[in-house]
Amino acid sequence: MLERLLLSGLFFITTVAAGTDLTRLPVGDGHISTQPQSGSVWPCRTEGFGAHRVHTGPWLRDDGTFDFLNKPAAGGVVNWPHELSITVDGDSRKVSGNALPSHPTAVFPKSKSDPTYQYSPNPNPIRAQSIVVELPTLPVMAIHASCVPLGPIGVLLTGGLFFNALDANGQDAVAHEILDSCQGHPAQNGTYHYHNMTSCLQEEGSAHSELIGYAFDGFGIYGKRGVEGEELTNASLDECHGHEHPIVWDGQTTTLYHYHATWEYPYTVGCFKGVSQFHPRRNR
Repeated sequence: MLERLLLSGLFFITTVAAGTDLTRLPVGDGHISTQPQSGSVWPCRTEGFGAHRVHTGPWLRDDGTFDFLNKPAAGGVVNWPHELSITVDGDSRKVSGNALPSHPTAVFPKSKSDPTYQYSPNPNPIRAQSIVVELPTLPVMAIHASCVPLGPIGVLLTGGLFFNALDANGQDAVAHEILDSCQGHPAQNGTYHYHNMTSCLQEEGSAHSELIGYAFDGFGIYGKRGVEGEELTNASLDECHGHEHPIVWDGQTTTLYHYHATWEYPYTVGCFKGVSQFHPRRNR
């Protein structure tokens, strides 16, 4: 289990996950593909990559790794009026909410007094969004995988949206960007989102991970543990960061494709495996 410690306005992760050296996670920069490829993100567009400020700091090492445990996070604590509803009607699953998480966030926009301001002066406030996503209850594999957008690619059970692993510069967002203690932050339009599985969703037990959210092709995303409770890596998963075996799906054991979170980049979904892409209708 991960714990968080507040020191002088900074949050730090204070425990180490078994089997992974969180002080030396490989930075995913450059692992961008134009087709399905394990360990990479296949983005639908790359305009603007390389044109933005590169966020860097002492947690980034010269050997191509970064120190997740000692990477500073934005300070402050804000609780939100979280809303999330998931209902099933026949072959349709409706996910609706306000995109505000069930856990506290840091204070955004960040003030100059926040010690992380020097690394990433995020000027964006967190704003509620009207989210309505309609997904198939039993998603179908596509003949060919497809790219993922740079905006939302799914929703976690915290109510927050998740994006792919890339920041606006085309770099590893988890390694470079200053996030809060739950690994989230607001986009330019105020949407609170993650680029990996938040540590504020606790993994319980030692068996296969439970469902943590839905990708926008309808397939579920589960935590970091496989069938035997083992910690999964890119080598355990396919080119889109998933695999197929019996899982608990809507209360029944079903053999179904699903994605997994990992500590390794690309962290969640590298490409869509589903036959159709479902995107949210969003209104401020």
